[in-house]
Amino acid sequence: MKADSYNAAKRIMNNYLEQNKRRKTPERYAVLEAIYGLDFYFSIQDLNNRLCEMNFPVSRATLYNTIRLLMELHLVVSLRLPSGVRYKASYADSGCVQVCTVCGKAQEVKIPEVTDLLANVHLKRFRKDSFVTYIYGICSTCQAKLTRLKRKRI
Repeated sequence: MKADSYNAAKRIMNNYLEQNKRRKTPERYAVLEAIYGLDFYFSIQDLNNRLCEMNFPVSRATLYNTIRLLMELHLVVSLRLPSGVRYKASYADSGCVQVCTVCGKAQEVKIPEVTDLLANVHLKRFRKDSFVTYIYGICSTCQAKLTRLKRKRI
């Protein structure tokens, strides 16, 4: 877990809950900690499994409601894939993600040229906090499966 990102996200959530007179429940903080402890795009089931590993099981309703809250605060982003919706911690997260359009696998890739270019872009009347570039295509595993299927048909 990136401690700085987690601590900053926790402060943002604290401030929001206080200003809007909403309850600071242990479940919300456990979900936030679990999310910032995952380094990949996760499903609700993955998050539920992580919370069970932490000995802090919560209901699915709590998971969905907390995810919705964290998305409103821009602390979590969602990605719609053929296999379903995936989520990822996003506070101060910048980079490139390759997404397979067949199996839905999403993986962060390091492309310094793109990251440096976007990091140095100055936009008029807009403060950029972070960015993510998605690259859609077909992963090598799916390409191999498609090739095998094609050969079987011939």
